[in-house]
Amino acid sequence: MSTYVYGITAASHPGLPEGLGGVGDPAREVRVLKEGDLAAIVSDAPEGLRPKRRDLLAHQNVLSEAGAEGSVLPMRFGSVAPDDNTVTSVLAERADHYKERLRTLEGKVEYNVKATHDEEAVLHRVMSDNPEIRSVTEANRQAGGGSYEQRLRLGEMVVAAVKAREAEDAQEVQGTLEPVAEAISVGPESSGWLANISFLVPRDSASGFLEAVEQLRKSHPHLDLRVNGPLPPYSFVEPGPGGPAGTTVGIDHAEE
Repeated sequence: MSTYVYGITAASHPGLPEGLGGVGDPAREVRVLKEGDLAAIVSDAPEGLRPKRRDLLAHQNVLSEAGAEGSVLPMRFGSVAPDDNTVTSVLAERADHYKERLRTLEGKVEYNVKATHDEEAVLHRVMSDNPEIRSVTEANRQAGGGSYEQRLRLGEMVVAAVKAREAEDAQEVQGTLEPVAEAISVGPESSGWLANISFLVPRDSASGFLEAVEQLRKSHPHLDLRVNGPLPPYSFVEPGPGGPAGTTVGIDHAEE
Protein backbone atom coordinates (compact mmCIF):
# COMPACT_ATOMS: atom_id res chain seq x y z
CA MET A 1 0.00 0.00 0.00
CA SER A 2 1.21 3.55 -0.76
CA THR A 3 2.46 5.72 2.08
CA TYR A 4 1.18 9.24 2.69
CA VAL A 5 3.81 11.60 4.09
CA TYR A 6 2.86 14.56 6.32
CA GLY A 7 6.26 15.76 7.39
CA ILE A 8 9.81 15.00 8.46
CA THR A 9 11.20 15.50 11.94
CA ALA A 10 14.00 14.36 14.21
CA ALA A 11 13.90 10.79 15.46
CA SER A 12 14.03 12.25 18.98
CA HIS A 13 10.81 14.18 18.39
CA PRO A 14 8.23 13.46 21.15
CA GLY A 15 5.56 10.94 20.21
CA LEU A 16 2.31 12.03 18.59
CA PRO A 17 -1.02 11.75 20.41
CA GLU A 18 -2.20 8.16 20.44
CA GLY A 19 -4.87 7.39 17.84
CA LEU A 20 -4.20 10.55 15.82
CA GLY A 21 -6.11 10.30 12.54
CA GLY A 22 -4.94 11.58 9.19
CA VAL A 23 -6.33 11.74 5.67
CA GLY A 24 -8.95 9.38 4.31
CA ASP A 25 -12.47 8.32 5.22
CA PRO A 26 -12.21 6.60 7.57
CA ALA A 27 -9.16 8.49 8.77
CA ARG A 28 -5.91 6.52 8.38
CA GLU A 29 -3.95 6.13 11.62
CA VAL A 30 -0.84 8.28 11.74
CA ARG A 31 2.45 6.56 12.53
CA VAL A 32 6.17 7.34 12.57
CA LEU A 33 8.94 5.81 10.42
CA LYS A 34 12.44 6.25 11.83
CA GLU A 35 15.71 6.17 9.91
CA GLY A 36 18.89 7.16 11.75
CA ASP A 37 18.47 10.62 13.29
CA LEU A 38 15.33 11.37 11.26
CA ALA A 39 11.72 10.30 11.22
CA ALA A 40 8.80 10.67 8.82
CA ILE A 41 5.23 11.21 9.98
CA VAL A 42 3.09 9.03 7.73
CA SER A 43 -0.09 7.02 7.31
CA ASP A 44 -1.43 4.62 4.71
CA ALA A 45 -2.51 6.56 1.63
CA PRO A 46 -6.17 6.34 0.65
CA GLU A 47 -6.94 5.60 -2.98
CA GLY A 48 -8.16 8.43 -5.19
CA LEU A 49 -6.98 11.15 -2.81
CA ARG A 50 -8.19 14.61 -3.74
CA PRO A 51 -7.87 17.95 -1.90
CA LYS A 52 -11.24 17.82 -0.18
CA ARG A 53 -11.80 20.10 2.79
CA ARG A 54 -11.83 17.23 5.29
CA ASP A 55 -8.50 15.83 4.09
CA LEU A 56 -6.85 19.25 3.85
CA LEU A 57 -7.84 19.93 7.46
CA ALA A 58 -6.65 16.48 8.54
CA HIS A 59 -3.25 17.09 6.91
CA GLN A 60 -3.00 20.46 8.65
CA ASN A 61 -4.05 19.01 12.00
CA VAL A 62 -1.38 16.31 11.93
CA LEU A 63 1.29 18.93 11.24
CA SER A 64 -0.09 21.24 13.94
CA GLU A 65 0.02 18.42 16.51
CA ALA A 66 3.55 17.49 15.51
CA GLY A 67 4.74 21.09 15.30
CA ALA A 68 3.49 21.84 18.81
CA GLU A 69 6.12 19.45 20.16
CA GLY A 70 9.12 20.34 18.00
CA SER A 71 10.47 21.28 14.60
CA VAL A 72 8.80 19.65 11.59
CA LEU A 73 9.50 19.95 7.88
CA PRO A 74 5.98 19.95 6.42
CA MET A 75 5.20 18.18 3.17
CA ARG A 76 2.55 19.72 0.97
CA PHE A 77 -0.84 18.04 0.73
CA GLY A 78 -0.81 14.95 -1.46
CA SER A 79 2.78 13.76 -0.86
CA VAL A 80 2.64 10.00 -1.50
CA ALA A 81 5.45 7.41 -1.70
CA PRO A 82 5.14 3.89 -3.13
CA ASP A 83 5.78 2.32 0.28
CA ASP A 84 7.44 2.75 3.68
CA ASN A 85 10.83 1.58 2.40
CA THR A 86 10.90 4.38 -0.18
CA VAL A 87 10.34 6.94 2.57
CA THR A 88 13.10 5.62 4.82
CA SER A 89 15.47 5.38 1.84
CA VAL A 90 14.89 9.06 1.05
CA LEU A 91 15.51 9.98 4.69
CA ALA A 92 18.86 8.16 4.53
CA GLU A 93 19.88 9.63 1.17
CA ARG A 94 19.10 13.23 2.11
CA ALA A 95 19.79 13.12 5.83
CA ASP A 96 22.23 16.05 5.87
CA HIS A 97 19.82 18.33 4.03
CA TYR A 98 16.86 17.50 6.26
CA LYS A 99 18.85 17.85 9.47
CA GLU A 100 20.12 21.27 8.36
CA ARG A 101 16.58 22.40 7.55
CA LEU A 102 15.28 21.16 10.89
CA ARG A 103 17.96 23.14 12.73
CA THR A 104 17.19 26.26 10.70
CA LEU A 105 13.43 26.07 11.24
CA GLU A 106 13.50 25.06 14.91
CA GLY A 107 11.02 27.17 16.88
CA LYS A 108 9.77 29.06 13.83
CA VAL A 109 6.36 29.34 12.18
CA GLU A 110 5.00 30.84 8.98
CA TYR A 111 2.55 33.70 8.62
CA ASN A 112 1.09 34.40 5.19
CA VAL A 113 -0.07 37.95 4.53
CA LYS A 114 -2.24 38.82 1.56
CA ALA A 115 -3.11 42.43 0.78
CA THR A 116 -5.80 43.93 -1.39
CA HIS A 117 -7.22 47.43 -1.76
CA ASP A 118 -10.48 48.60 -0.34
CA GLU A 119 -11.82 49.89 -3.65
CA GLU A 120 -13.68 52.93 -2.35
CA ALA A 121 -10.88 53.91 0.02
CA VAL A 122 -8.12 53.61 -2.56
CA LEU A 123 -10.07 55.66 -5.10
CA HIS A 124 -10.45 58.38 -2.49
CA ARG A 125 -6.70 58.13 -1.79
CA VAL A 126 -5.83 58.36 -5.49
CA MET A 127 -8.06 61.39 -5.94
CA SER A 128 -6.62 63.20 -2.93
CA ASP A 129 -3.02 62.45 -3.94
CA ASN A 130 -3.31 63.37 -7.63
CA PRO A 131 -4.12 66.99 -8.50
CA GLU A 132 -4.30 66.21 -12.24
CA ILE A 133 -7.03 63.62 -11.70
CA ARG A 134 -8.92 66.07 -9.49
CA SER A 135 -8.63 68.75 -12.16
CA VAL A 136 -9.90 66.48 -14.96
CA THR A 137 -12.73 65.22 -12.74
CA GLU A 138 -13.82 68.77 -11.97
CA ALA A 139 -13.61 69.77 -15.64
CA ASN A 140 -15.80 66.83 -16.63
CA ARG A 141 -18.27 67.69 -13.88
CA GLN A 142 -18.57 71.25 -15.09
CA ALA A 143 -19.04 69.95 -18.64
CA GLY A 144 -22.01 67.84 -17.55
CA GLY A 145 -19.98 64.67 -17.33
CA GLY A 146 -17.65 65.36 -20.22
CA SER A 147 -17.39 63.77 -23.64
CA TYR A 148 -16.71 60.09 -24.23
CA GLU A 149 -13.04 60.86 -24.89
CA GLN A 150 -12.78 62.93 -21.70
CA ARG A 151 -14.39 60.21 -19.61
CA LEU A 152 -12.13 57.62 -21.22
CA ARG A 153 -9.04 59.70 -20.46
CA LEU A 154 -10.13 60.11 -16.85
CA GLY A 155 -10.74 56.38 -16.50
CA GLU A 156 -7.31 55.57 -17.89
CA MET A 157 -5.70 58.04 -15.50
CA VAL A 158 -7.47 56.52 -12.52
CA VAL A 159 -6.55 52.95 -13.54
CA ALA A 160 -2.88 53.93 -13.96
CA ALA A 161 -2.86 55.69 -10.59
CA VAL A 162 -4.42 52.69 -8.84
CA LYS A 163 -1.86 50.36 -10.45
CA ALA A 164 0.95 52.61 -9.26
CA ARG A 165 -0.58 52.65 -5.80
CA GLU A 166 -0.73 48.84 -5.80
CA ALA A 167 2.99 48.62 -6.53
CA GLU A 168 3.81 51.17 -3.83
CA ASP A 169 1.63 49.44 -1.26
CA ALA A 170 3.08 46.01 -2.08
CA GLN A 171 6.54 47.41 -1.34
CA GLU A 172 5.19 49.04 1.84
CA VAL A 173 3.76 45.75 3.12
CA GLN A 174 7.01 43.91 2.51
CA GLY A 175 9.22 46.73 3.77
CA THR A 176 7.24 47.14 6.99
CA LEU A 177 6.97 43.46 7.93
CA GLU A 178 10.28 42.08 6.67
CA PRO A 179 12.30 43.58 9.55
CA VAL A 180 10.17 41.72 12.13
CA ALA A 181 10.62 38.35 10.39
CA GLU A 182 13.65 36.13 9.87
CA ALA A 183 12.94 35.39 6.21
CA ILE A 184 10.31 36.02 3.54
CA SER A 185 8.96 34.09 0.60
CA VAL A 186 7.06 36.05 -2.03
CA GLY A 187 4.14 34.08 -3.46
CA PRO A 188 3.19 33.90 -7.13
CA GLU A 189 1.61 36.99 -8.66
CA SER A 190 -2.16 36.95 -8.80
CA SER A 191 -4.77 39.37 -10.07
CA GLY A 192 -6.55 38.93 -6.74
CA TRP A 193 -3.76 40.31 -4.53
CA LEU A 194 -1.38 43.24 -4.63
CA ALA A 195 0.86 41.36 -2.17
CA ASN A 196 1.09 37.69 -1.20
CA ILE A 197 4.05 37.15 1.12
CA SER A 198 4.95 34.46 3.64
CA PHE A 199 7.05 35.43 6.65
CA LEU A 200 9.18 33.11 8.78
CA VAL A 201 8.76 34.20 12.39
CA PRO A 202 10.16 32.81 15.66
CA ARG A 203 7.24 31.36 17.57
CA ASP A 204 8.08 33.40 20.66
CA SER A 205 8.14 36.63 18.60
CA ALA A 206 4.78 36.09 16.91
CA SER A 207 3.02 38.74 18.99
CA GLY A 208 5.48 41.37 17.77
CA PHE A 209 4.90 40.38 14.16
CA LEU A 210 1.12 40.53 14.57
CA GLU A 211 1.42 43.92 16.26
CA ALA A 212 3.36 45.20 13.24
CA VAL A 213 0.58 43.93 10.96
CA GLU A 214 -2.00 45.74 13.07
CA GLN A 215 -0.02 48.98 12.96
CA LEU A 216 0.24 48.68 9.17
CA ARG A 217 -3.51 48.12 9.01
CA LYS A 218 -4.18 51.25 11.08
CA SER A 219 -1.77 53.45 9.12
CA HIS A 220 -3.07 52.23 5.74
CA PRO A 221 -6.88 52.07 6.03
CA HIS A 222 -7.19 51.63 2.27
CA LEU A 223 -5.49 48.23 2.59
CA ASP A 224 -7.28 44.98 3.38
CA LEU A 225 -4.71 42.73 5.10
CA ARG A 226 -5.49 39.05 5.60
CA VAL A 227 -3.20 37.06 7.87
CA ASN A 228 -3.09 33.27 7.97
CA GLY A 229 -1.01 31.64 10.69
CA PRO A 230 0.75 30.39 12.59
CA LEU A 231 1.39 27.70 9.98
CA PRO A 232 4.04 25.04 9.55
CA PRO A 233 6.81 26.71 7.51
CA TYR A 234 5.76 25.29 4.12
CA SER A 235 7.33 28.13 2.15
CA PHE A 236 10.73 27.68 3.77
CA VAL A 237 11.34 23.96 3.25
CA GLU A 238 14.06 24.51 0.69
CA PRO A 239 14.64 21.72 -1.82
CA GLY A 240 17.60 19.46 -1.54
CA PRO A 241 19.21 17.93 -4.64
CA GLY A 242 16.66 16.71 -7.13
CA GLY A 243 13.36 17.86 -5.68
CA PRO A 244 11.09 20.90 -5.50
CA ALA A 245 10.37 22.61 -2.19
CA GLY A 246 8.04 20.70 0.04
CA THR A 247 8.71 17.36 -1.64
CA THR A 248 11.19 14.53 -1.43
CA VAL A 249 12.76 12.41 -4.12
CA GLY A 250 10.59 9.36 -4.65
CA ILE A 251 7.49 11.02 -3.21
CA ASP A 252 4.85 12.05 -5.71
CA HIS A 253 1.90 14.39 -5.35
CA ALA A 254 -1.73 13.47 -5.77
CA GLU A 255 -3.55 15.59 -8.34
CA GLU A 256 -4.61 18.88 -6.77
